[in-house]
Amino acid sequence: MDTATAAIIGSASLSFAISYLLIPYFIRYMHAAGIVGRDIMKPGKPTVADMGGPGVVTGFLSGAFFYLGLNILYPPRVSGIIYILAGLCTILIITLIGIFDSLTALMKRREGSDGFEQYKKVGIPGWLYFFLPLPAAVPLVAVNAGVSHIALPFMGRVELGVVYPLMLVPLAVLCCSNATNFLAGFNGLEAGMGAVLHLSLGAYAFATGRYNAAMLAFCFAGSLLAFLRYNWYPAKVFPGDLNYTIGAVVACVTVIGNMEKFAIMCFTPYIAEALLKAWSRFEAESYGVLQPDGTLKPRDGKVRGLTHLIMSLGDFNERQVTLILIALEVVVCLASFLVFRFV
Repeated sequence: MDTATAAIIGSASLSFAISYLLIPYFIRYMHAAGIVGRDIMKPGKPTVADMGGPGVVTGFLSGAFFYLGLNILYPPRVSGIIYILAGLCTILIITLIGIFDSLTALMKRREGSDGFEQYKKVGIPGWLYFFLPLPAAVPLVAVNAGVSHIALPFMGRVELGVVYPLMLVPLAVLCCSNATNFLAGFNGLEAGMGAVLHLSLGAYAFATGRYNAAMLAFCFAGSLLAFLRYNWYPAKVFPGDLNYTIGAVVACVTVIGNMEKFAIMCFTPYIAEALLKAWSRFEAESYGVLQPDGTLKPRDGKVRGLTHLIMSLGDFNERQVTLILIALEVVVCLASFLVFRFV
């Protein structure tokens, strides 16, 4: 086993272990501090810790810092460390935005007195919500991460110049962060799909020699898998502030690894979700209405997201809807590996 492989495996393993050990402490802290939400798709609407990001990000950073430490202590050094640091800055900024949104929501009144609205709180105003991730792209823009050209069918290589760092990188951070935030709300859904997505991105990056991108993807996947232990049905903690971060890591891995086409293919379910949400002017929620037999159905019978589509196709409970969508992400990622050579 070469040094790069050992470093990535060690870093990802450390991320998993730290998150797995720390998340229970964060859960207890959230309950003590009143940072909780209602699991509205369960009988009795139980109270659940509402901010899973700190435990995941702490583990992720531990693995990333371990990788950087090994790079310093044991040459030959991996090139492009500055891009790792810029990516970490972007991810931390996004995480802070998510934390701010979760904490701000605790100060707001419920949106209504009936149905889903009696449990829903919105922190950051909707018009500002979609654009807040933009400042997080500044570190990646500042180091001019990525490449300034793309290969287009029938046109070949196209030079983008400053368009790539000044426009496409911020757009990637904005779109990825919002898209992973749209497809959310079911126990284990965000962490499960996110783990599959990042494992796939990490595998592709590693196979093509993009070790820095692979490290970021595998470390975050390790932390998500640890989080999934506590977020799986019935959840002990919600992702909350973590939804933005999942997309931010995708954007950083994609830009640092120069693997846009492969990442877009793996990201297809999230793109489809964003389009469906756009059809409802981004006002639709992914949640379902709990039926007497324990299954879920879309509110008003309308399909306004992938979760609604699954619920409308049969009598599925929350766990089954989550498993179907995770399986969909697995199929999409496997297909991306198979067809990428032709794209």
